[in-house]
Amino acid sequence: MAPDVTEVANALANEVPFEEPSFMRVLDLEAMHVPEFPEYMTAEAIKPLVEADPSLKVKSVIAEVESKFNYTVSYRKAWLAKQKAVEKIFGGWDASYEALPIWFEAMCHKEPSAVVHFETMPTYQDCKPIVQVDGTHLYGKYKGCLLVAVSQDGNNNIVPIAFAIVVVTRDSVGLISDRHESINAAVERSNGAWSPPRAFHMFCIRHIESNFLRKFKAPYLQKLVVNIGYSRTVREYEVRYQRLRERGEAYTNWLNRIPREQYALAFDGGYRWGHMTTNLMECINSVLKDARNLPITALVKATFYRLNELFTRKRAEAESRINAGHVFSDIVTSKLHANQIASGNIQVSCFDRQNEVFEVREMPSGLEFAVDLRGLRCDCGEFQVDRIPCRHVFACCANQRLDWQLYVHDVYKMDQVRRVYRARFRPLGNPATWPAYNGPRFIPNPYLRRVMKGRPRMTRFLNEMDTRMLRRPR
Repeated sequence: MAPDVTEVANALANEVPFEEPSFMRVLDLEAMHVPEFPEYMTAEAIKPLVEADPSLKVKSVIAEVESKFNYTVSYRKAWLAKQKAVEKIFGGWDASYEALPIWFEAMCHKEPSAVVHFETMPTYQDCKPIVQVDGTHLYGKYKGCLLVAVSQDGNNNIVPIAFAIVVVTRDSVGLISDRHESINAAVERSNGAWSPPRAFHMFCIRHIESNFLRKFKAPYLQKLVVNIGYSRTVREYEVRYQRLRERGEAYTNWLNRIPREQYALAFDGGYRWGHMTTNLMECINSVLKDARNLPITALVKATFYRLNELFTRKRAEAESRINAGHVFSDIVTSKLHANQIASGNIQVSCFDRQNEVFEVREMPSGLEFAVDLRGLRCDCGEFQVDRIPCRHVFACCANQRLDWQLYVHDVYKMDQVRRVYRARFRPLGNPATWPAYNGPRFIPNPYLRRVMKGRPRMTRFLNEMDTRMLRRPR
């Protein structure tokens, strides 16, 4: 009787185990029969995430779809789905341009003092008298740059004071800027608006450092060039300048082409308030980064609501600090306390009590410094740069029983910090209540439409200014 086929098969399998051919192992036969995952389903799935964070990473989109549907979408499909979600939430890119003037008119209707932008001069007047202006690229369907001007209040908070969307911009355009010829030309064309005594144009030390490295390829001298700029006294400047000159006169000859009052603290007349770079702009750019992914009207609305949140929060913080009995901002109170403690081992000699001129000696080092309280100057340089009493001023005030608070600039007082945020935004309400718009129709410039396929580059190229940061240990 012939053996059962099943028994033969089992016997053969036990003696010669079956191995799956290699070409079969690389095929996912089940996935080959799965229908393609539609983009609209991906867009719907990630809408809550995009609404909460428009700068959502594409890899997060992929992870969200995989967790919900156990399916891995391609990078391209995930990116396209995110763009669809942005359009569903914030409106289409082209339609957003048409909606922009309607939104502005509604804002002007709700806020009679506004034309197209809010009046910002009263806010700026209570800040430190410095302005930094920089541009950050938009990441949407149409190219452009968001220009932002910022200042700083007495508690070192960054205060946005103006916004503009332009076609082309240069990096670091402003009172503290790089040395590009177009910026110098713009300052000269301002009919004195950006010239002394109304304004003082100074250069960012990081851009000078970058230009120096590009010119000489000498990274070992970068720190010395930066330290020359940070010199608070003439003596410090001369010592560091001579050190650079000893390395080669070509270096100092190059530096001499830049007026020293435009890059060195010792000669800037105190108009920098200690700010040597345009890093305020880098901070505000990071805050606005996710808004740059949005259509134009959504970008403006996001900026509007973030400013409202910022002013409301900072105003409440200032009022809370005043109610607690504090006179000065938190950041300055800490510095004043440290300087007051450091004044304990300082000897004071009075030279002119009436005009408040003194000489102090630090112990045990024996270093001597001249202090002119009425002229708001100290040989250490900190008094005139920071506009708060240094340790030498504290020693003089204690010696002569003078009130050191008289020598703290008003910008650091909490009353003035609160005035920075006194403006109150008005809600725009339901669009159905807005007045009918009869103005011109806005359309995007077709020549600004991106021609590259795929997502735009969202990180800038590194340059000489980044070499030092890249070499830092993590």
